[in-house]
Amino acid sequence: MAEPMDLPEREGMDYDVVIVGAGPAGLSAAIRLKQLDENLTVVVVEKGSEVGAHILSGAVIDPTGLDALLPDWREDPDRPLKQQVTDDRFYFLGPAGGLRLPNFGMPKLMNNHGNFIGSLGNVTKWLAARAEALGVEIYPGFAAAEVLFDEKGAVTGIATGDMGIARDGEVTDRFTRGMELRGKYTLFAEGARGHLTKQLIKRFKLDEGREPGKYGIGLKEIWQVKPENHKPGLVQHSFGWPLDMKTGGGSFLYHAEDNLVYVGFVVHLNYENPTLSPFDEFQRFKHHPMVRPVLEGGKRLSYGARAITEGGWQSVPKLAFPGGALIGCAAGLVNVPRIKGSHNAVHSGMLAAEHLVQALTAGRAHDELASYEASWRSSAVGKDLWTVRNVKPLWSKFGTIGGVILGGIDMWINSILGVSPFGTLKHGKADFETLKPIDQVKPIVYPKPDGVISFDKLSSVFISNTNHEEDQPVHLQLKDPSVPIRENLPKYGEPARLYCPAGVYEVVYADPAARTDPKFVINAQNCVHCKTCDIKDPAQNINWVTPEGGGGPNYPGM
Repeated sequence: MAEPMDLPEREGMDYDVVIVGAGPAGLSAAIRLKQLDENLTVVVVEKGSEVGAHILSGAVIDPTGLDALLPDWREDPDRPLKQQVTDDRFYFLGPAGGLRLPNFGMPKLMNNHGNFIGSLGNVTKWLAARAEALGVEIYPGFAAAEVLFDEKGAVTGIATGDMGIARDGEVTDRFTRGMELRGKYTLFAEGARGHLTKQLIKRFKLDEGREPGKYGIGLKEIWQVKPENHKPGLVQHSFGWPLDMKTGGGSFLYHAEDNLVYVGFVVHLNYENPTLSPFDEFQRFKHHPMVRPVLEGGKRLSYGARAITEGGWQSVPKLAFPGGALIGCAAGLVNVPRIKGSHNAVHSGMLAAEHLVQALTAGRAHDELASYEASWRSSAVGKDLWTVRNVKPLWSKFGTIGGVILGGIDMWINSILGVSPFGTLKHGKADFETLKPIDQVKPIVYPKPDGVISFDKLSSVFISNTNHEEDQPVHLQLKDPSVPIRENLPKYGEPARLYCPAGVYEVVYADPAARTDPKFVINAQNCVHCKTCDIKDPAQNINWVTPEGGGGPNYPGM
């Protein structure tokens, strides 16, 4: 069999615009491009097996993006969003109960009335149908694995990954060569911590002069609850227990239609205790007396996890570079206190498309969309992020109680006066720099799951429908294979085994009782593509790269 170096040349196709990622940003950009010029050729590639397969969000969706993109969407009988918010509640949780915060004390931007509860995965499927009706080509199951450059260093498109390469690098009998998709411009809409996006940020120094990127991990389950426990349109956000007051995060219960409840938990990845497990904090949260009664007698239908961009205004990298641009969560446009990013994803996709059409109409190609970079901060996206820019750094600095109070005050002043008494605060450390050595913390001991309300990681991964071709190169690469055991284990207890929400990483001992001869094991087939390991590893030794197209979770209705 041939070695990879002997692979044949890729075939290629040329387009006006290539878009990486069929999320809300990528599909909105595609739709807007065709709305402005129906003759443009536009292609979207998506690594999930189908559109929506890798989409995970809360989701309470601000409809302003959809209203701008497709003003008739509310009249469409097949519209994916039908359940409006009817009741909006905020709680501070203790171990035995919760204190409801008065709605009148919340900044206006935190009001969820007028928003919709629904599946962002279903929204993207609906957007894909609208895009295809306009003539957009969409190819799910094809992972963008490589950025293409011209001799001047400008982006000229992407190459999809080869399929049929064995774990040892040999070519198998199911080998299929990837395709080159070349465009006059390429938009990257890969979501948080995208495989190609992080390469582009480094190559073009797009983060120069910006604060470090900040992230959280969001975990979510869909439950079908008993009818008497279901309150259609109820949105319940909470913070506090089970996290300590130094660890940022929060939780939600969203009552959608058809007796479905979306229950979720977010942990900010700048936490300090290496024995913390976001997955187990989530499972513990479901036993709270304000949560368990909702779920009792119900059935867990789905589980998933995904990194969330939390840096906001200060951390957004430069968005344009020769031949392309970043949009959506790849650009870090999530509004953290609102736990919303899909509206900004849509707006950013539209904005980039409008500037692209101007460039294409002028006969340009492969240059820098400087006008897009110059315009986003004064757009709806920039105004949304500017008002909340200090919430995350205040929480990080003053802890949960002080940070939430100061953040609320800051949002009120910003929304009324347009200025902040704090100016624009810095984030400081990157998330991988915040862990304390294990001998400086109190280890967290988690209760065993009961299999009724709380569950283990492997049974959770099973209902995420995660699948990877086992005989393929491991897509979780260690820059130095000795680091996990030599450095991370003695200093931090090897936190990868805990921050991973899918049981991908293990430390296995030859003699478990004596804890001798430890080995670091990577169960890559379990990976739900959350990217937490790429973000939180204290040695920055784990590099998440795209596996074969179609691999990963297949979320139903997330």
